[in-house]
Amino acid sequence: MNNKFILIGLNDERSKKIAEVLGNKTCKKIINYLSETKEASEKDISDALKIPINTVEYNLKKLLNSGLVEKTKNFFWSKKGKKIPMYKLAKKHIIISPKIKKPSLTALKTIIPVALISGIGAVLIRQSLLVREKVMAQGGEIAKTVGFDATEAARNAITSGGCIAPQTIPVWIWFLLGASLATLIFTILNWRKL
Repeated sequence: MNNKFILIGLNDERSKKIAEVLGNKTCKKIINYLSETKEASEKDISDALKIPINTVEYNLKKLLNSGLVEKTKNFFWSKKGKKIPMYKLAKKHIIISPKIKKPSLTALKTIIPVALISGIGAVLIRQSLLVREKVMAQGGEIAKTVGFDATEAARNAITSGGCIAPQTIPVWIWFLLGASLATLIFTILNWRKL
């Protein structure tokens, strides 16, 4: 296990194992000892804590199953040729979370403000574009009175490499579509959290 977190729910079997381990005096002594030691064998733990080795072995199995202790890559061989593993404290955070509830009205309360802000933003963009069009129309009328030909200016822009293309979809609709898509993606990604 390389994860730095142990994430479990209240109804998860692992939460019972962790609660059992944390309520066990011998397991707590082993955890405290391993927190002060880089790694240790069952014999090292037994000698340091003055606990029978079979009790250490039994409690280490519980600690391994809970994920609070792990075997290291290091080991040594006994005089009888038996492989002796080394143990260390797992550097992990335990996160216990209640069971995830199905989406409710609180889920809608998080999405509705985003949708409303998106709609208001689209209306504001549309209004600013309408004002801009009115100003442009007034500017065109002024230009005609001065003698400026807008069609000639457009031809010059196209031939000089510029591009004047009619906009088929207004900017405010693009904004509204983008905001709606972002809201949809947010909802999908956070559905379990809601």
